Amino acid sequence: MRVFPALLVLATAAHAAVDFTKDVQPILEQNCTGCHGGIKQLGGIRLDGANGFERAKPEVVLASVESGRMPPGERVTPAEQAALRTWVLAGAKWPASVVIATGGAGAGGADNLALVRRIRAKIADPGPASAMKPYSTVVPGTNVSFDMVPIPAGQFQMGGSGKGEGPVHPMKVEPFWMSAREVTWDEYRLFMFAKQSGETTKDDRVDGVSRPTRPYVEMSFGMGINGFPAISMTQHAANKYAEWLSAKTGQYYRLPTEAEWEYACRAGSTTVYPWGDDPSKVGEYAWFDGNSDGKYQKVGAKKPNAWGLYDMLGNVMEWTLDQYRPYPAEQPWAKSTEPYPHAVRGGGWADVAEKCTCSARVQSDASWKQQDPQLPKSIWYLTDAQWLGFRLVRPLKTASPEEMYAAWNNGVERDR
Repeated sequence: MRVFPALLVLATAAHAAVDFTKDVQPILEQNCTGCHGGIKQLGGIRLDGANGFERAKPEVVLASVESGRMPPGERVTPAEQAALRTWVLAGAKWPASVVIATGGAGAGGADNLALVRRIRAKIADPGPASAMKPYSTVVPGTNVSFDMVPIPAGQFQMGGSGKGEGPVHPMKVEPFWMSAREVTWDEYRLFMFAKQSGETTKDDRVDGVSRPTRPYVEMSFGMGINGFPAISMTQHAANKYAEWLSAKTGQYYRLPTEAEWEYACRAGSTTVYPWGDDPSKVGEYAWFDGNSDGKYQKVGAKKPNAWGLYDMLGNVMEWTLDQYRPYPAEQPWAKSTEPYPHAVRGGGWADVAEKCTCSARVQSDASWKQQDPQLPKSIWYLTDAQWLGFRLVRPLKTASPEEMYAAWNNGVERDR
C-alpha cells in the first residue's frame, strides 16, 4: 500500500475506526464505480476491488475527490470526504474478496438493489382500497407538505384521434393515489440541494439515494420558486426524487404510467378534455399559451378535474414512467431500454388549447438539453425544457424491492 509519508504521520487510532462496509463502500458505490467499475473503466481505472484501487493509488483518488475533480459535479459531501480521508490515512484496508457494486451517480445515478431493499423494509402497507382517502404528508424535517388524491380502480378507453394517440384501446388500471398538484420547487429543492448544503439525516436509506449535481444556471429561469412547479429535470431525476421521497416518508412513490396518467386526467370522462369537447373552456382549468403570460404559474390556481386533480392539463407537461411506444400497449407500462424517448403528457404553458388534451402525447428528446455546456451533458437537468415537470403516484399495492428498483432506475441516462 502506497501512502504519502506526510499522510502517514497523520494516521492515528481514530483512523482505524472507519468501517469499510458501512462508511467507505457506499461512497465508492455512489460516486465512483459507475465510471470505474465492472461495466465501465474510464481512463483504464477500476475502483470496485482492492487490486484496482491499489493500482489507482489511494492518495491520488483521495486528492481527486478533495479537489473536486472527481466525481464531476461536487457529489461527495464534506462528511464523506472526511470518511474517505480517514480510511486512506489508516492504510486503505480493503476486506478480502470484497468487490463492490457497479452503480452510483457515475453510472447515471443508479442506486443498487441493496439500498432499495432497505427502503422497502421501512415502507408501510397502505391498507385496503376501502380505506383510501385524500391525505396530506409533511416531508420529515421540514414544514413542506403535499396532498394526495385517491384514484379508484377501473377500465377506460385509452388514446385519441391526434398524432401518436391511436388506436384507441381498452386499459385496466389498479387503484392508486396521485399528487393533487404538480411537484413544486418547495418540494423538489429539498432533494436537489440537501446533500450539497451538508444536511445530515443519519439515515442510510435517505443518504444513499443519488442526488442531483449543482445546476450551472438558476433552474426556475426567473419564473418563480415558492408555489411554482419544479421544471427542467430529466426523467431520471424525477425517478430519483420519487425514491428519495419514499425513503424520507416511508410511503412508496413513483412516476405514473401513461395509462395511470390518462385515466386520472379523464376522471371518468370519455371526451377530449375532462370537462367535455369544448376547447373554449381550457382557460378555466389550465394555463396555456392563451393565458399564461409566457411562463408557468403557481400550481392549483385553476379548477380541478372531477377527481380533485389540478393542472393535469397545461402549466407544465408531466413525465410518465413509460418509454414512448406505439399503441396499443401490451404491458401495464413500457420499461425503458433507452434514455430517449419517454412519454410526456398534458401540454404546457406555451401550448395551444388543442395540445392540452387528455390523450396528447409528446416524445422526450436529447435536444431538450442542447444548451447544456457540460461534457458529458448532465443526467439531471434539461435546460431547454422549461415547460416540463412532473407529479407522483402512490400505488395501493406496495411493490416488491425489485419492482421499486425497476421504477426508480427506469431509463437511467447514459453519457451522451
